[in-house]
Amino acid sequence: MIRFAKSSFALTSLVALSMALPACSSSSSAPAETIPANVGLEVHAVHGLRFNSKSFTANAGQLSVAYVNDDSIQHSLVVVKDGKKVSGFALAVHSKDDVDLGSVTLEAGAYTLICTVPGHQNMKADLIIK
Repeated sequence: MIRFAKSSFALTSLVALSMALPACSSSSSAPAETIPANVGLEVHAVHGLRFNSKSFTANAGQLSVAYVNDDSIQHSLVVVKDGKKVSGFALAVHSKDDVDLGSVTLEAGAYTLICTVPGHQNMKADLIIK
């Protein structure tokens, strides 16, 4: 009878432990923010101080922008036209999997996307607005 009690205790302990282990996993407990379906421009900051593309295109008018951090360090995103930042638009992501959403109204033309974090001056991409 004592043997059965020890086995029962061991089995109960194993079941409790197996239920607790998933809670201790190394995966993030917070789900990554999802990008809305109406986003007209999705830009990713990736490892190597660059964007996920050297060139982006979008439609003129009010543009919904999603900025996603696939890197482990902070990044920013501004839009530049003729050497001047487009007023009222700046996005920032601080750590891996961060997403920042914003909107900007742009006329047709050629723009540049830039990360303004010091030392990230090589993070540039063309943005063509049709």
